[in-house]
Amino acid sequence: MSRYARQMILPQVGTQGQVRLSRARVLVVGCGGLAAPVLPLLAGAGVGHLLLLDADVVALSNLHRQTLFTEADCDVSKAEVAAGRCRALNSGITVEARKQALTPENVVDLVAEADLVLDCADSYAASYTLSDACLKQGKPLISASVLGLGAYVGGFCGGAPSLRAIFPDAPDSGASCATAGVLGPVVGMIGALQAQMALAVLLQLDPSPLGQMVQFDAQTYRSTSFRFDGTSEPENAMRFAATTELTDQDMIVELRGIDEAPVPILASATRIPPEEVQNHLPKPETRIALCCATGLRAWRTAERIQQIWPGEIVLVAASTS
Repeated sequence: MSRYARQMILPQVGTQGQVRLSRARVLVVGCGGLAAPVLPLLAGAGVGHLLLLDADVVALSNLHRQTLFTEADCDVSKAEVAAGRCRALNSGITVEARKQALTPENVVDLVAEADLVLDCADSYAASYTLSDACLKQGKPLISASVLGLGAYVGGFCGGAPSLRAIFPDAPDSGASCATAGVLGPVVGMIGALQAQMALAVLLQLDPSPLGQMVQFDAQTYRSTSFRFDGTSEPENAMRFAATTELTDQDMIVELRGIDEAPVPILASATRIPPEEVQNHLPKPETRIALCCATGLRAWRTAERIQQIWPGEIVLVAASTS
């Protein structure tokens, strides 16, 4: 009996659907908690080619939610370990691992290789960088986020509005799983839903999850779901840029202090605290590049500057994913 027989019984799958899955190329950015259910479910379903991207190594403090890994995997590349688990689950698919971060410099080529992109990264910069690239290339994006006991998962781009259309402003909090905490089951639930949305896109199910948002509160066990198909894109979105895009003609501002970043992101950068940038604005024809660790301080600073300065602003995150 075929290993896919139980899902091929479904009228939504069948032989034609299984062929679609086997021919699909999926890019998964981030191999941590969300990817723990996503990757086995996609590999088990027979998605033909998985490209896993993550620059980090397995850490003991993450094992409560990153259930693909064991204690023996600590300090080993997450992408490589996750790829090995997927290959062991299904030898009939191709799984490629890349131990590297997502950046504005490599995102275009990575997205171009994929039929579908999954954002499993715990990074604002990575999420928006992926969304911008997917919107431009017309590729579908399934993006999810979990913080504390709250979470969301949605289908963006590929004909639907982008992540920026739903979240056009800088996040209220710079908290992450490392600073705010997270429970493993919440991540597992949202990751499984992310995988379901991914399969629905690949199988071309109707209604499509693209343009659909699901939010979940694990403390009250309440969920809400809504469609956002007609939401307009923001007019003045500030994109994330790679350091290689910056030139001597740009005003490059390092927002981090010496204690946080002894070496600035570029030698040509000028250190200016976020609250003082508005006092050092150049002529509008000069582009400003605001740099920080995650991109969040840069984004908030840019929103303040936009109110009084009409020139171009780009954001630079020292570590995108």
